[in-house]
Amino acid sequence: MAEIKIAAENRTEFGKGAARRIRRSDKVPAVLYGSGIDPTHITLPGHDLALALKNSNALLSIALGSDTHLCIPKQVQRDPLRGVIEHADLLLVKKGQKVTVDIRVHLVGEALPEALVVTENSTISVEAEATHIPESVEVSIEGLEVGSQIHAVDLDLPAGSSLAIPEDWLIVNIVAAPTAEEIEAELEEAEAEAGIEHDLSDEDIAAAAEAEDVEGEGEGAEGEPTEGGESSEGAPDGGDSED
Repeated sequence: MAEIKIAAENRTEFGKGAARRIRRSDKVPAVLYGSGIDPTHITLPGHDLALALKNSNALLSIALGSDTHLCIPKQVQRDPLRGVIEHADLLLVKKGQKVTVDIRVHLVGEALPEALVVTENSTISVEAEATHIPESVEVSIEGLEVGSQIHAVDLDLPAGSSLAIPEDWLIVNIVAAPTAEEIEAELEEAEAEAGIEHDLSDEDIAAAAEAEDVEGEGEGAEGEPTEGGESSEGAPDGGDSED
């Protein structure tokens, strides 16, 4: 990974008010630490830092006065709404030094049509040289069938990298894709639990009205008067009568 050079300035003001003033000038407060030295408080140009940190494991070359420091981002705070960087902690590293970082799992290929691909872990931790941190690891799912699994030990890591997680960690799980009926049933169950009710469609309303009409006709047929004015229900047998 190539070094990304950024010019920094020493920071002498601290506190929330000072941080707000720094951000208003399109800069970001940051801290350099590690390698057995005291933390150094700096400010960085916001635009340059944002571009550099599009890769979460970017190798930064921070120019501060006459000195240059190699570092990697360790913790980055962003505004939850705007997504802009508010503060950055940068870990000082040296060439040849091993560091533990998280890298993305990138799936390539397609599983069989009846299979559903479940990514159990979208990132993994690896140990790599600070100046050779991989951006991601590729995982092929081409032609995999239901029941297939890919564990950490199955990954083909970039040269110079090693796992920093247990080998039996499940990365990708291939399961049977749900049917349309199963999806609809799960949706209806979730909506019922959430108390969501839907208005009836015109077709549903018409079907319900027709069912009521049929039921009403069936009830009206019972107990209709006979020709003699007597109800068919409970009609006399036509036998004996009293004088």
